[in-house]
Amino acid sequence: MGPLPKRKISRTRRNKRRSHHALTLNHLVVCENCGEYHVAHHVCPACGSYKGELVIEVDTD
Repeated sequence: MGPLPKRKISRTRRNKRRSHHALTLNHLVVCENCGEYHVAHHVCPACGSYKGELVIEVDTD
């Protein structure tokens, strides 16, 4: 059998360790082409452009 903890870890100690596990929001920027918000350094899902150039065709359904 593998190693086991010698003592119970208290709620305070456990929660202090987990204090850095919170998720953060993605960094959103305004698209140069259409003005919609999108994740930085990614293709705009609304118009399909990246750095002012059309990269993918987007269906307008």
